[in-house]
Amino acid sequence: MTNKVTDDTQALPLVVAANAPKLPNKILPFCWYFFRMFWPVLFVMMLLEAGQATFTMMLSYGMKELLDAVESVPLNEAGGVYTALKWPILVFLGYNVGMLLCARTSGGLLVTIGPRMRAKIRETLFAYLQHHSQRYFMGNFAGSLANRVNEVAMSVMHGLWTFMFDFWPVTITFIASWFLLQDVSANLANLLGWWMLVYVVVSVLLASHARKLSKDFAAARSMVSGKVVDAMTNMMNIKMFARSDFERHYIRSALKEEVSKASRTYWYMEIMRWFQGITTLVLLAGFTILSLQDVATGVMTPGGFAMVFSLVLLIMNHVRGLSRSFLEFFEYVGNIADGISIIVRPHEVVDAPKAKPLNITKGEIKYSRVHFSHDGRADVFKSMNLTIKAGQKVGLVGPSGAGKSTLVNTLLRLYDIQKGSIKIDGQDIAKHTQDSLREQIAMIPQEPMLFHRSLMENIRYGRIDATDKEVIAASKKAFCHEFIMEQPEGYSALVGERGVKLSGGQRQRIAIARAILKNAPILVLDEATSSLDSLSEKYIQKSLDNLMKGRTVLVIAHRLSTISHMDRILVMQDGKVVEDGSHDELLQEPEGLYAQLWGMQAGGFLPE
Repeated sequence: MTNKVTDDTQALPLVVAANAPKLPNKILPFCWYFFRMFWPVLFVMMLLEAGQATFTMMLSYGMKELLDAVESVPLNEAGGVYTALKWPILVFLGYNVGMLLCARTSGGLLVTIGPRMRAKIRETLFAYLQHHSQRYFMGNFAGSLANRVNEVAMSVMHGLWTFMFDFWPVTITFIASWFLLQDVSANLANLLGWWMLVYVVVSVLLASHARKLSKDFAAARSMVSGKVVDAMTNMMNIKMFARSDFERHYIRSALKEEVSKASRTYWYMEIMRWFQGITTLVLLAGFTILSLQDVATGVMTPGGFAMVFSLVLLIMNHVRGLSRSFLEFFEYVGNIADGISIIVRPHEVVDAPKAKPLNITKGEIKYSRVHFSHDGRADVFKSMNLTIKAGQKVGLVGPSGAGKSTLVNTLLRLYDIQKGSIKIDGQDIAKHTQDSLREQIAMIPQEPMLFHRSLMENIRYGRIDATDKEVIAASKKAFCHEFIMEQPEGYSALVGERGVKLSGGQRQRIAIARAILKNAPILVLDEATSSLDSLSEKYIQKSLDNLMKGRTVLVIAHRLSTISHMDRILVMQDGKVVEDGSHDELLQEPEGLYAQLWGMQAGGFLPE
């Protein structure tokens, strides 16, 4: 099933994978997607914050009543002072208690749901990212994506708290102040009302442009994070090529761009602060002049005068905080907009509506009139037909760019073909779920992909429910049990990021053990023994021979000797199968590409 909504940056439908979260790609719906999960608690918090703001404003009114009561008590009646001031004092203290209870109850709820909401946002964004295609991840820095996930989660949370603890209380404060001022001076109430209208409208107009600047600034920060992580993961290359100075200059250029974006953003925010500071002074001057006039004419009591200026000071304090909150809020909005624009994009490879699990019983693979292009212009495959019988061992050979990897990637649905069909046991893989397809194909890549987890966890990744004994049995078949047991922590030893603590051959044997444990009906090898020494390769080749029995096997090879015993060899060139046959059959064509490559190879490898 797909979900279609309007893309914010393109007038195109946003196609979302069936199992992915249905995230909106506009800011307000995106935030509400998460807020609605916690809305009862958030609603109670808003009531409590409104109560706190109201009690805070009522302190000024309580002070007015207290001063007016003091003024009305005759100076020579000491006992009357207590009687006259008892209730105003109790009410004043009650306002303080109410303010305290509302504030601390709201704070307790914040501590309860804050971490949970942030974790939920990060988990949901990660779940959405998982459904993006291989092409998407090849085009985006991993560090940049991770930074955006964190920044979006942080910005959604802080944006909500800014609204709830800054904007919402200030709104209540303004409204309550307006009603309190109506009781002492209509002129002051009208001044506050018009000032509020002008201040909010102009601030929102100014801040709307700050949103775009903040979005650009967030994108620059994420790009810097991505480049730094990229450099960190390639530190060995930097050292081997003595490129430390080059990398510092490379990062420095990205940092200069970030500084430029930051300067534009912060200078614009400084302009907004000037506007907000000047308007606050205007409000203070207006209140001072009108209040003095009302006192002089007897319209306002001394208690009312004290209330007015306590309200003015409170409003000014809120406005100073509000200027900061406005700027921070739109910086958060910019961060969210940047994250949404990169993360919440259409999923390129999605399951068909009502897709069912694929059931592979034999393993026959058939390509029928397949058209495929990476960029929509240059065809890699054009009306390609190919059938691989069940249980057949097939080698794929050819120069770089011939289409060998693309053949495997389209079989795994890492990319979707534009026309034609790919069927396994007569079932069109495009009409079945991707997970069920990949669960039944074991892949051993040339560069094994390991997690920074224990050796046991990395091997068990082939079958999550495997027992320790099954994991150890698979590692023995892949001849990695011995070097694992030499580790001080044994199977609990961590392998480092991408498996850097292991040698290339050790990583490849771990990948082979993982494939053995998976026990899938189709096996794909991408030069799986290229990183092994000759002795290890001899033993591994025996394990692979046993692993291949009863399975359909595709082997991408750059060393022709590794596929000479295959049932069938496909020679590819320019996206086409130009030769097809066994090793002996292909050598009988001396003018053929395979025979030429066999004669030209050095040490078993194809020439450049």
